[in-house]
Amino acid sequence: MTAAASVTDRLLIVAAARGWIGTPYVHQASVRGAGCDCLGLLRGIWREIVGPEPEAAPPYSPGWAEVSGRETLLETARRHLVEIAIDTAAPGSVLLFRWRPDLPVKHCGIVSAPGRMVHAYERAGVTEIALPVAWRRRLAAAFDFPKAGGRS
Repeated sequence: MTAAASVTDRLLIVAAARGWIGTPYVHQASVRGAGCDCLGLLRGIWREIVGPEPEAAPPYSPGWAEVSGRETLLETARRHLVEIAIDTAAPGSVLLFRWRPDLPVKHCGIVSAPGRMVHAYERAGVTEIALPVAWRRRLAAAFDFPKAGGRS
């Protein structure tokens, strides 16, 4: 398993995430300033902090999780990120959410400060929000990026 991001890397991750604020929501896109969805935001931050993406994202529909029933996002995160306990998530950590207990994980965001995250949301594009109870109860998993540049 790759070592988790350092404190310096965490600051870089948060700065990178905030650099995407204002990017419009575009399903399946991952271009800062032009458009992205939540996965595209995560992919873009990966490219900025870690390096080339480890695998190509397959095409997916807006209702992919409900249709497939598979834990595709969670499984992919487990292959490439460092899983941590949800209560240890810190600025720079990745949060994964499921909308209902019986549905697969479908949304992600980056912790930007205690109780806050940056995420791409269909109605707002990339924005930084407070993490209210309604979101916290949907938390399914938390991860850290591997060290920047693939260092170990």
